[in-house]
Order: sequence, then C-alpha cells, then structure tokens
Amino acid sequence: MMFKRFFILTITALFVVSAVMGQSGKSSQEMSIEESYLQEALELMIIHETTRSNSRDQKYIALEHIGHALERGSTNEELRIALEYLSLEGTQNQVRQGRMLINNYPDIRRQAVKYLGKVGNKEAKTTLIKVCATDTEPMVLQEAVKSLGTIGLNDNDDAVNAIVWIVEKLHNSAAPNDILAVAAIDSLEKFAQKDQRIEPGAVQLLMKISEGPYITPVRERARQALVKISRYAIQGGGR
Repeated sequence: MMFKRFFILTITALFVVSAVMGQSGKSSQEMSIEESYLQEALELMIIHETTRSNSRDQKYIALEHIGHALERGSTNEELRIALEYLSLEGTQNQVRQGRMLINNYPDIRRQAVKYLGKVGNKEAKTTLIKVCATDTEPMVLQEAVKSLGTIGLNDNDDAVNAIVWIVEKLHNSAAPNDILAVAAIDSLEKFAQKDQRIEPGAVQLLMKISEGPYITPVRERARQALVKISRYAIQGGGR
C-alpha cells in the first residue's frame, strides 16, 4: 500500500512538471524558476514518503535525496524533520510485529545524525541530544557526538553535558569505545575553543579517558586536549 501510494504521487508530480514545462509564453528564466520549485516539491514528497516507509531500502532513498539537497545548500525545514524521524528510527519510532522490533536500522540512524550536523541549527542540536539519550549503538553515538561538535551550539552546556554523559555511561559500564572517545575529544575541543572556557565535566571526562582502558593513542589524544582547552580558558580569562 505504501509503495502504491508513493508510485501514484510520483507519477502525478512528474505529470505536473511536464505540464508546466510544456506551457508556452514563459521566458527561460521564469521556466527555470518554476522547474526548480516543482523539482524541490517532488523531491520533498519523495523524501516524506520514503522516510516513513518500513523498508530500509526506501529509507536509503530518502537519505540519498536529503544528501543531494544539503549539497545544494537547501535549508528547507522538511529536511530536518525527515532527518529527525530517521535518526530515531527503531529507538523512539518503533514498528513491531508481535513483540519483534522490525525497524531497528542503526545504519540509517548513523547517516541521519551525520546529516543533522550539516543542517546545523538549534533544532538539529536538540535532536542529536535526544539521540545521545536514547540510542545504544556506538556507531550512531559517535556520529551524534561529532555532529554536536560540528554545529557548535552549547546553550547552558547542554551539548557538552550530553557528550560527557554518553561517554561516561559506556566508560562506567566497562564497554569503553575508542572511536566514540576520539569523537568526544574532538568535539569537546571545539566547544572549548569557541566558548574560550573549560566546562568541569568535560575536564573530568578527558582525565578519565587519559587514564582509562583505551588504546594508547586515544589516551595521549585526551592528554593533548587537556593542554589545549586549558590554553583556551586562559585566553578567555578563565570564564
């Protein structure tokens, strides 16, 4: 049923585009604007339909279209809404057959949170914090932490606190993850450089990583980060 609806909507949209392109009395510039508008409308319709399909393949189609739109510099709010939905696929947005969860797609969530970093607004940051609080897959959390650092918004230390919380959670559960630790170090450095201050929780986490059960390069990277963020704090007057 979902595929049938998607197919009908796509054919209808293509018919409309063809009809507009066939109209006479339009300048080349006007036609280009109308074509561009209708192409975006069709793209957003495809994204909406494929995002909400239960098929992993359909969701990949949605991500492909979203990726192309972001590369063109699109800032349409519908893209962020679709990415929010996909980033919570299988965690908050669950589909079950009986007791079996059938839409747990960490690969989809990983790409979605990566794209949220490119969206880069406050709403995207809020979704990423939600991902840190609800997801359990290290590869998804790694991208969420990286995207938080890319966005760089840290109102009341909410982004830093989310990063510290998830890394400490895995650290304390005897399941430390080297790749996630590196992503956290990089993002905490970015926040410290931007804000020109040290957040105590970030310092404590970096110290834990530098002395914890991580591979030597990761521990050394944490030590280097401690030196750097101390310099940023000095430059910012110790705020």
